[in-house]
Order: sequence, then structure tokens, then C-alpha cells
Amino acid sequence: MTFPRRLRLQQVQERASVSPLELFFDLVFVFALTRVTDLMADDPSGTNLLRGVLVMAVVWWCWVGYSWLWNLVRADEGVARVVMFAAMGAVFIVALTIPEAFDDLPGGLSGPVVFALGYFVVRLLHLLMFFVISREDPQLRSQVLRFVPSMAVGTVCLLIASQLTGPAQTAMWFLALAGDYLGTMIGGAGWRLRSVSHFAERHGLIVIIALGESITSIGIGVAALPISWAIIVATLLGLAVSALMWWTYFDVTSLAVEHAFESATGTRVIRIAQHCYTFAHMPMVAGIVLMSLGLKKVLSYVADGNHHRLTDPLYGWPLVALLGGAALFLLALVYFKAYPTGSITYPRVVTAAVLVALIPVLWHTPALATLAALTAVLAAMIGYETWRFADPRDRIRHRADEG
Repeated sequence: MTFPRRLRLQQVQERASVSPLELFFDLVFVFALTRVTDLMADDPSGTNLLRGVLVMAVVWWCWVGYSWLWNLVRADEGVARVVMFAAMGAVFIVALTIPEAFDDLPGGLSGPVVFALGYFVVRLLHLLMFFVISREDPQLRSQVLRFVPSMAVGTVCLLIASQLTGPAQTAMWFLALAGDYLGTMIGGAGWRLRSVSHFAERHGLIVIIALGESITSIGIGVAALPISWAIIVATLLGLAVSALMWWTYFDVTSLAVEHAFESATGTRVIRIAQHCYTFAHMPMVAGIVLMSLGLKKVLSYVADGNHHRLTDPLYGWPLVALLGGAALFLLALVYFKAYPTGSITYPRVVTAAVLVALIPVLWHTPALATLAALTAVLAAMIGYETWRFADPRDRIRHRADEG
């Protein structure tokens, strides 16, 4: 297929940076994350948390496919720009229908069907662009063809799920995600990456965006209320948790992984991209979203203005989401670093175990004290790592500065 000059695709350069249009695309993803948090917060039951994670996995797959696509051709040039805007529209529709992804609301169109069709459009645009890009690359074309069945299985299962309820519906969602994720995992490593730095930066920015959504969850809940000492303490603790999460990712870990990524050759490059970024970043983002739910509930307690609410404990699924989400983020980070470097960060494994163990211990603890405990545990981990690994930390960061 030959495009007129103004619509021609342009290859991404080896040291390319993320384009403004890609960041614009991410704004839709931010909206989708807020909708996932709202879905779980409306009724923080085990069923709703599971549904939130399933929706998060689908939304992530909408985003991550384009991180591979725009690593080959520039998103802001030629026909790619048109495709990007079309994909944004489809993702936005998917985000709008998240509250109806499982249960259709009265009136209007069928929410589950619109969700599934929106997902299909996102994937179809992605696939068509890959067909265009691979027209002169037989190996990539073969890889894309192997990818088609997983997309078909995912979409068909979501459409079937839209006609079901209860456990059968949930089972079809799992099959949809299994088709997508397992199909990608076993589908081969014949993909292409033109810029390792662009790919790593793209995923680092999405972590920042997810952390930004957690901060938004804190602020929106209390923005219209009279300021109080309880609100000040809770918001600062919530911000500290988000900052500590940022530290765990960006201080050393992301740099160490990117160095290994840049040193890799052949199919090892694609495997690192798949395991460390496509797969490992999904539980990271999901962990942040779950943590956001817990933060939102803590702020709803302290912003109530009722003295008795300040002593009420954060318990049940919101507590599991707060501490379990942080633990999930840390374990995903451990795998993120271990796969390319072979180095397991044991303090983070221990910290994740401590956070999970604290769930029953803090079941009857006031919500604000629970948030303080989470902050203290994360701060202790960061402090220990900074002291214990001072020399390797300095070498990794110094190398990044020189680069």
C-alpha cells in the first residue's frame, strides 16, 4: 500500500523520545484508570475488585499494543496520526462503558456489547497498522499473522461475556484475557523494536500517569471540604506513599533494567520488552489502581468531619486493596528487574510479605494509622536499600548521568 507523501509513515529513530501525541493518547488512559477506580469504589466487594482487575487488564492491552506500534513508526506523522486519533476515540468509548462492562444499566445501548466492540476497534486499528508496516518485512508479517488468532479469541469471548451473567460471564472474561496474554507469550519473538530508549521511556511515563491518578483520587475526595488537620495529615501521607512508589521504580530499578535492555541483542531484546514491560508493568499499574482505591477510602473517613469516623478502622477489601496493591506493585518490580539482570531485590520481597501479613493485624486499626503504617514500611524499605546498596546505586545512577 502506497500513501500520498503527506500521509506516509516515518520510522522511529534509535534514540527517539516519546512524542506529544503519545502523551495526548495517554490522557484517555488516565480517564480509563479513574473509571476503573470508581468501579471498584462504588461497591468495594471481592467481586467488584476482581471485575476492576479484569477491566484493568483489558484497558492495559488496549494501551500496550500501541507502545509496540509507535516504536516502529512515528505516531505524529502521516496516516499514523489519523489512526492514533481513531484509536483514542475507541479507547475513550471503552472507558465510558467501564461501569457497564459487566452489568448493563437501564436504557440506552448495551454497555457490555459497546465495551467489547470498542475493544475490537482498538485492536483492529492496531492490527491493520502492523499489516501496513510489515508489508516489506516477511518475518514481521508472519509474526503479525500469528497474533491474529489471539485478538480474535479475546474479542469473541468478550462479546459472548456481554450476553452472560454471574460466574459464566467472569469465566469468559478470563478466557478473553488468556487468549490475548497467552497468545502473545507463546506467539514468538519475531516482533521489531527500533528504539529501546523510547520503549522504556513510554512505560516509565505510564507509571507516572498511574501514580498521578492515585494523587488525583486523594485530592478529588476532599477538594470541596473545609480543610482540617486530619485532611492535611492524610493527604500528605497519601502523597508520601505515591512518592515512595515513584522512588522504588525510578531511583535505580528502571535504570538498571534499561541498561540491560540496551545491552541485549537478537530475540533477547524482544523477550525483555515482553516480560519486563508488556507483562510486568500490568500488575504494577493494577497495584497502583488498587492502592488508589484504599487511599480514596481512607480520605473518605478523615474528610467526614465526624470524630468517630477518625477512629473507625479501614477493613475488608479496601484494606486488602491498599496494602495488597502496594505489595503487588513491589513484587512486579522485583520480577521487572530480575528477568533482565538476574538480580532479585530481596528487601522488596520481604516488604511485600510484611504488607500482606499486616492486613489481619491492622484490621481493627484506625484508617489514618493504617495509612501511616504503610508509609512507614515503604520508607523503611527505601532507607535500607539506599544505605545497603549505596555503591551499586551510585554506579547505576552515575552511568545514567554520563549517558
